[in-house]
Amino acid sequence: MFFTVAQWSAIINSCLVGVFVVLSSLPLALFVGYFLARRQFPGKWLVEILVNLSLVMPPVVTGYLLLQVFKPGTPLAWFLSKFFGMKIAFEFPGLVVAAAVMSFPLMVRSIRLGFQSVDPRLEKMARTLGVSWFTTFFRISLPLGRNGVIAGCVLAFARSLGEFGATVMLVSQRESTRTIPLLIYTLKDRSDGIVEISYLVVVSLFLAAGALAISEYIARKGLRREFS
Repeated sequence: MFFTVAQWSAIINSCLVGVFVVLSSLPLALFVGYFLARRQFPGKWLVEILVNLSLVMPPVVTGYLLLQVFKPGTPLAWFLSKFFGMKIAFEFPGLVVAAAVMSFPLMVRSIRLGFQSVDPRLEKMARTLGVSWFTTFFRISLPLGRNGVIAGCVLAFARSLGEFGATVMLVSQRESTRTIPLLIYTLKDRSDGIVEISYLVVVSLFLAAGALAISEYIARKGLRREFS
């Protein structure tokens, strides 16, 4: 099986987007997941709705909203360009932003479940012994809830590989910014594109199935540890 330059570029872009999504989303997802798992407060339901909104909203709507925020001429686009030299809309960073927004709820949900599986009495005991919250989190909560964190990262990576709706609204169809879904969409109208599409479909299935298999393995491992 030989891939064309465009196919290799799309595969590499998709994998890079997945990695960048995980790295950029993980700190905030850890905070939000732990916060939702351990805190009860008025309006918590509203926070949960905001976190999970992109799961139920049409992806093209999410992409349209992102475009209105990051398109050239908006205050945020000017700020990012002026102080960081970064452009989001129609550029590679837009791939990461769109995929991160769409995959964030899955990451938070898995991380939240991981922290909920940790006995809160262990954290309270550490705090009563004078251990700071920061140390308690990194020495007790995070190690014991690591399966949920790892599963969340894997699911976010897998979701990023298949992101299309929000991405096609925020990023232009150029070879340098094409991912696997975008390239498949481009090739579907070509008479000779069926063979290239079939190769990309195989790669997509392999990557997605591998990520889901890892996530399932981690979940089962966590259950075995819980009931052992």
